[in-house]
Amino acid sequence: CQRHYRLRRRGSSEGRALCRRRADEYSPDMDGIRIIVVGLLVAIVLSLASALYYLSTGKGDSGKMLRALTVRVALSLALFALLMIAWRLGLITPRGLQR
Repeated sequence: CQRHYRLRRRGSSEGRALCRRRADEYSPDMDGIRIIVVGLLVAIVLSLASALYYLSTGKGDSGKMLRALTVRVALSLALFALLMIAWRLGLITPRGLQR
C-alpha cells in the first residue's frame, strides 16, 4: 500500500497494519463473504428450528435433537472462524459505530 511505502521511505518502522482497507472502502470480496455469512446464519437458524421441532414432538428420540444442536454448534464455530480469518486477511473490516 502507498502509506506503508511512504513511511518506509521516511525511515519509520510502522508495520503493515497501516495497509488495511478503510471501513468505507468497497471491495467485491466482501460480497462473497457476505453471502457465505448469511448462508451460515440461515443454516444455524434452520438447525435450531429442527431441534425445537424434535423437542416439541416428544416421540422419545432425543438423538435427532442432539444431532441438530451439534450441527448448530459446529456451524456457529465455522462462522466464527470464517469471520476471524476474513478479518485477518483484510477481506472484511470493522465499521464501528456510525454517527
